[in-house]
Amino acid sequence: MAEQLKNVYTKEYIGNLTNKIEEYYFSFDKEKFCKEIFDSSWQSLELKQRMRHIAIVLNNNIKLEYKKQLEVLKLVSKYFYSFEAMFFQDFVEVYGLDDYENSIKALEVFTIESSSEFAIRQFILKEEDKTMAQLKLWTKSENEHLRRLASEGCRPRLPWAVALPKFKKDPKKVLEIIELLKNDKSKYVQKSVANNLNDISKDNPKLVIEFIKSNLGKTKELDWICKHAARTLLKKANKEILVLFGYEKSKHVKINNFICKDSLLLGEELLFSFDLISENEPLGKLRVEYCISYLKANGLYSNKVFIINQNEIKTLKKSFFKKQSFKNMTTRKHYKGKHKISILVNSLILLEHNFVLK
Repeated sequence: MAEQLKNVYTKEYIGNLTNKIEEYYFSFDKEKFCKEIFDSSWQSLELKQRMRHIAIVLNNNIKLEYKKQLEVLKLVSKYFYSFEAMFFQDFVEVYGLDDYENSIKALEVFTIESSSEFAIRQFILKEEDKTMAQLKLWTKSENEHLRRLASEGCRPRLPWAVALPKFKKDPKKVLEIIELLKNDKSKYVQKSVANNLNDISKDNPKLVIEFIKSNLGKTKELDWICKHAARTLLKKANKEILVLFGYEKSKHVKINNFICKDSLLLGEELLFSFDLISENEPLGKLRVEYCISYLKANGLYSNKVFIINQNEIKTLKKSFFKKQSFKNMTTRKHYKGKHKISILVNSLILLEHNFVLK
C-alpha cells in the first residue's frame, strides 16, 4: 500500500524545520516545539489537520508579533517545498486575515516553492474586491507560480479547499482572470485555467460552452485548454460540446470481439478487450470510453466513466485492451454482487456486459 501523504511529517522533517527556525529566531525552544507537534493527538490527525496543527504550534512558539513572525517564516520557507510546506500558508490563513498587506506579501513568497491556493480563498471570502484585484496583478507577474495562483486560487470548486459559493453562482470575476491568462505560455498556468473552466462548467455550463466557441481553433495552446476544460461536459454527453469537438458521428462504428470475464474476486483486475470496426470509411474522430456501474452498499448503482481514446483513428479497425482494478481504496469501496461495464463511442452505448464481483 502506498505511504499516506500525512506521514511526510516525520521526526526528521520536523527536526529540519526546527533547525532552520532557530537560525532566524535565536530564542526558539526546539525541544518544546517538537514535543507540542508530536502530542497525543498527532496520530489521529489527517494531512490538512496536521498542517493546521503545525501552524498553531508555530504561532505558540515564535513569540513575536505577527509581522515579525512572517519575517522569520519567509526566510525558513525557502528550504521547504511542495504540498507538505503548505503549513506556512495555513499559518497566514489562521492568523493573518486582519493584516491583509503583510499576509498577501507572505503568500506571494510561500507560493513560489509550494502553493497558496487554499489560503488565498479566505481573503477572497473576507475582502473579495481587494483580493480579486490582487489576483489580476498576479496575472501579469513574470513568475508562473504567481500567475497560476491567480487562477487556482479563485477556482469555484477547488478540491480539498473551502468552496467559493458566490463564484459558483456567478463566475464573472473568475472569467475576467481567465481571460487575462488564457494565452499564457506556461503549461503549469494552462492546466489551472482549464481546471478552473471545468469547475465553472459544473454550475454554469453555458458560460464554458460560449468560452469554447469563442476560443477553439485559435491556437494549439487554447485548443488544449478548451479540450481539458470540457472534460466534464464531454462525460455528461453535452450535445453542443460533442459537436464542437467533432464527436457527433459514430453510426458507422461497431464493436467486435468483445472479451471480458463474467466474474472476478475482490482485489483482482477486470480485464477486457474489444475491436472497433468500420466497413466503408475510417473510424474517424472518436471519443471512446468505458463506464463501470458499481454496486453500492444500498443496492443502487453508481456510474464512473473512464476515457480510453479521444483522437482521430484513420484506419478501419482499432483494437483496445484495458484493465480496471477492484482493490478497495480510500476513495472507493467495492461490494460483492452484480456490476456492469459499458463501452461508449461518442457518448453512445454500443455494448453492455454484466459481471459478478465475488
